[in-house]
Amino acid sequence: MATMLKDKFKVKKGDRVLIYMPMVPQAAFAMLACARIGAIHSVVFGGFAAKELASRVDDCLPKLIITCSVGLEPNKVIQYTPIVDEALKICTVMKNATSLPRLIFQRKEKPEYFANSLSKHYIDYERLRDSKKWAEAPCVSLPTNHELYILYTSGTTGTPKGIVRGQGDTCVGLSYSMKNIFDIRTGDVHFAASDIGWVVGHSYIVYGPLIACAKTVFFEGKPIVPDAGIIWKICQEYKVKSLYMAPTGVRVIKKEDYDGELMKKYNTSSVKIF
Repeated sequence: MATMLKDKFKVKKGDRVLIYMPMVPQAAFAMLACARIGAIHSVVFGGFAAKELASRVDDCLPKLIITCSVGLEPNKVIQYTPIVDEALKICTVMKNATSLPRLIFQRKEKPEYFANSLSKHYIDYERLRDSKKWAEAPCVSLPTNHELYILYTSGTTGTPKGIVRGQGDTCVGLSYSMKNIFDIRTGDVHFAASDIGWVVGHSYIVYGPLIACAKTVFFEGKPIVPDAGIIWKICQEYKVKSLYMAPTGVRVIKKEDYDGELMKKYNTSSVKIF
């Protein structure tokens, strides 16, 4: 994917790439591909609408948007392409935003939403990947303080602020915390029940576990669907050692299963850190 970004889209060190995707592995591929070639990624939470997406495009001025055909929620399908198209139409700072190239991952679960001819600006990720044998992109040597990503605050109390994190400090901090806070070692399984649209997801779904040579769990869904035992089921199935949840997630689960009866259905003995 890093080579595709370089060769097809001419993304180079210092360019910004906006990633607007649900919790699919390809979103992590996109983040890591950017980091490998020195591009700066800006992940926008997949639950945001066109207005929120447009404000972030206007601020970071990306060279490319990487998106998805749909996000899948329990009884709901989120179509991403109409949101992207609308966002680019209402951008006010970025000139010619509507002509931005868009690399799109098409969800096979919902082929009826494939972006086949919506716009000449969409390029199918898998079709491009399979079109030729791509050479491996070498890692670009970067100074420690080179920007790794821009991540925006939610904007609920004002204009979203773009927080910038550097390559070196991010790696050092996450390497330390994975070992000394979560006790994660090579081959362990870490589960951060969050989203890559937030800093917890950046740090403890993608970069942290991989820096620690550990396994990470990608979860697309709600912590109470099909019931409030889904998190414990995942812990049993993948033998999760470290479980990281936001207080909001804990409250939602507790509201549905106050006495933890559903938890008793599963073997969570692998979980050592919570």
